[in-house]
Amino acid sequence: MLKTLRSIIEEVENTPKLVDALSILVQRVRQALETEACSIFLVDNDSRDFVLLATEGLNKALINNLRINMHEGLIGLVAEQEKPLNLEDSPSHPRYFHVQDSGEEVFHAFLGVPVMNNRHLLGVLMIEQREKRSFDEEEEAFLVTVAVQLGDVLARVGLSDLIEKQAKEGTTDNTLLQGLPSGPGIGMGQAVVIYPLADLDVVPDKFIEDKEGEIVKLNEALETVKEEIRTMEKKLSPSLPKAERDLFTAYIRLLDRDSLGKEIIAFISEGHWAQSALKRVVQKRVRQFEAMDDHYLRERASDIRDLGRRVLSHLQQQHRRKLEYPDNTILIGEELSAGDIASVPIDKLKAVISAKGASNSHVFILTRALGIPAVSGVLNMPLSTLEGKSLIVDGHYGHVYVSPTENLRQEFLDLAQAERLFDENLQSLRDLPAETLDGHRIQLLVNAGLAADAGMALAAGSEGVGLFRTEVPFMTRERFPSEEEQRIIYRQVLSAFAPRQVVMRTLDVGGDKPLSYFPIIEDNPFLGWRGIRISLDHPELFQSQIRAMLEASRGLGNLQILLPMISSVHEFDQAKILIEHAYDEINAKDPLPKPKIGAMIEVPSAIYEARRLARRADFLSIGSNDLTQYLLAVDRNNARVSSLYDSYHPAVLHALHQIVRSARLENTPVGICGELAGDPIVTLLLIAMGFTSLSASPNNLLRVKSVIRHFTMVQAKKLLSKVMKYEHSSDIRTELESVLDKAGLSALIRSGG
Repeated sequence: MLKTLRSIIEEVENTPKLVDALSILVQRVRQALETEACSIFLVDNDSRDFVLLATEGLNKALINNLRINMHEGLIGLVAEQEKPLNLEDSPSHPRYFHVQDSGEEVFHAFLGVPVMNNRHLLGVLMIEQREKRSFDEEEEAFLVTVAVQLGDVLARVGLSDLIEKQAKEGTTDNTLLQGLPSGPGIGMGQAVVIYPLADLDVVPDKFIEDKEGEIVKLNEALETVKEEIRTMEKKLSPSLPKAERDLFTAYIRLLDRDSLGKEIIAFISEGHWAQSALKRVVQKRVRQFEAMDDHYLRERASDIRDLGRRVLSHLQQQHRRKLEYPDNTILIGEELSAGDIASVPIDKLKAVISAKGASNSHVFILTRALGIPAVSGVLNMPLSTLEGKSLIVDGHYGHVYVSPTENLRQEFLDLAQAERLFDENLQSLRDLPAETLDGHRIQLLVNAGLAADAGMALAAGSEGVGLFRTEVPFMTRERFPSEEEQRIIYRQVLSAFAPRQVVMRTLDVGGDKPLSYFPIIEDNPFLGWRGIRISLDHPELFQSQIRAMLEASRGLGNLQILLPMISSVHEFDQAKILIEHAYDEINAKDPLPKPKIGAMIEVPSAIYEARRLARRADFLSIGSNDLTQYLLAVDRNNARVSSLYDSYHPAVLHALHQIVRSARLENTPVGICGELAGDPIVTLLLIAMGFTSLSASPNNLLRVKSVIRHFTMVQAKKLLSKVMKYEHSSDIRTELESVLDKAGLSALIRSGG
């Protein structure tokens, strides 16, 4: 049964058109369960009806024509209960709804299961049979499994298929795509699509006019891969037995024009671009090999897949070399990287959209720091139909408008102008202190990753740097930067902000911040080797970085050192010993003041160690992004669960408050440098908790200052006392927004987190 199920899902996933895929699915399910009818009804989100989209056993003339109200009949009952309905004699059920000329009157046995994805009902999958009987447990389990898999497929390709159909009919005006708000602001411009490298599964279907040109590209890629294999063969042959050496010859033959090449060219001749033609052929061959009984031959499926990826990689390199960025570029991709962002001239980049990822992944922290509107987690994004399209990106609400009407364009132009005026008015606060109406002063700092960030930060009225991400210089090189290279970079930053403080976080890589020259392969990188763990395991790298920081601080005295991902006092103690060694070495040459050393609180264990850490550290700094992720067990890069990532969650707010209370018992200052620190909606809660400093991106600094200067500390503490009793984050956010709205700060709500 498992093999049958896998075969059905693979065939459905590899069928380009949704309607064809659904037709295949009902045929295969009907055959597998040896029943007489199988049908799929999907929800029409506009009319909120069920529409028959595929059937084997009912009258096919009803496909796309039969509509059933969501609360009618047995289909409606399955939807309401969101669980399987298994009936021996369906016509005798009080909710039975007869459809004339459907052919359904001859059926008695009925089994319907809901098709769900991310808690949303997408449709109902059902089977029927003439005889009166209940479907058995195995049949029900099989249909439920198919429905779950179908939910995933529909979430990924359903809307894509719909949009593609509309595009061909010329009716894409004002189409709305929904994602997650990941960078406030409004971006308007032209779509430039970047496709994932060497991932056959996500290559879009795309039709082209220049078939000969695509065939030339394919042949170039095939020849390049053949040459790569010949080079590998020469290198490895002396160490391999003949059977393994013969595999290289077999791979080269597979890539010939008479084998895979011939099949791929046939698809190109039908109008497919080379990448999707390659995908179709490789996936077909992989399925053939995986279905073989012989274990050795089944294993060759992975070889075919690898060859396909190699060819795809070269086709994509050809495509990327031709990319041109218009002055109003909106960058779109399945999953964008910091490198993709950096490849676009910053003055041309107007917005960023990603199908995968979530609003608090590293790449979107980067776009927010740059002030670029962004939307993430657009799961149903039709990449192949968006290239060159006019788009509006609303980063406040996670909306993307495709080919907007002129009226809509004008609305957003007016809105963008209002935002610019609001930001200009905030400039009057730049040189004023971040002080409440009753005289409580809060230190406002910035997060930075490059020396070039200094100008922007100082223009926003920053009092220094609360978090300098030292990993950025490591990520922009093809090797570890030398100690002298690091010293120069750190000196530039420390000098630019002197005499203001600069908190430099030691190397924090791993998780969603990989180094290309230092690969870390792990099943669960966010719970793996990252942050301080790497530094302690590689004291030579750690002490080199500390020495570079110390040397860079000579004569300035504004350096503070922050240790990331501390989970125990033991880790802090070990790191401090290494810092002392580096300091003694530098100080022996020429005396210099000792910098303050802080611990970053971003894993749950540190919450309970906060007071002990506060005894040892000169200051604590909370990384709210990772702390929220670990507290809620939500991978912030995973669009499937990113809606559960919630900085307003009561558990998150109570954890923050507990950390501050613990630190204050030791008179140790506590700052916060995560995204929450730059969210004006929650500013009052943070200052009421007792945070002494907030560190945010320069774009949010004046918004936060505006809130601080509008209220008294008494009002803030009263608000904190009230919302900490709430049990739902939605109630907390509503209360906070209401307070800002009554104070005339409603414009800040749109720019908040």
